[in-house]
Amino acid sequence: MSAPTRLTIDIWSDVMCPWCAIGYGQLSRALDQLEGEIEADVRWHPFELNPDMPETGEEQSAHLTRKYRRSAEETDAVRGQMKAIADSAGVNLAWEGEGEAPPAMMWNTFAAHCLLTWALEQYGPAKQTELKLALFRAHFNQRRRIGARDVLLDVAEEVGLDRAGALAALSDPAIGARVRAEERQAWDMNVTGVPAMVVQGKFLIPGAQAPETYVTALRRVAERGL
Repeated sequence: MSAPTRLTIDIWSDVMCPWCAIGYGQLSRALDQLEGEIEADVRWHPFELNPDMPETGEEQSAHLTRKYRRSAEETDAVRGQMKAIADSAGVNLAWEGEGEAPPAMMWNTFAAHCLLTWALEQYGPAKQTELKLALFRAHFNQRRRIGARDVLLDVAEEVGLDRAGALAALSDPAIGARVRAEERQAWDMNVTGVPAMVVQGKFLIPGAQAPETYVTALRRVAERGL
């Protein structure tokens, strides 16, 4: 029996993007279907949905209404559709704490992307993915202030990363420059929305797709030997 084909999947994403969490959930289901046939190294790259977001953040509903010019009813309808798709992907985006949920907020995520870039360089794709998923949980399920340095350091430490190293990374201008360069790379590839997955550096899969779509795409890339 031949060994599985190993592919690299680069995902441009933001930690505040619900469709990115859903897309990864769907991709994970596809990779489960491809077990023994295809294995993947997933690497996360920065894409800021709101690069001009102030440190104080913005309440989510007000932000979505302002940015997309939707009514409250339209926003609720979109959330309902998204929840149904998330449930089918096995992705929970709901508050998991005790008592009444605090307001859902939008934060500036540049520092989070610096942390993820450092994690990939120092620990590799698997640990970076663990951190990414922890940041999704911190934002969606725990309603933590993921734009705050102390929160980011706590999340890094919770998944076993070195807190002192993470703190140094958040202050390292070279890492910040690499984040900006990767954001420019996304624009150069005409990536204007996320998630955007690039397989083997060549094949772009935009948006959160159904597992069957990912299965077909990954098999096609593997068969072509790209």
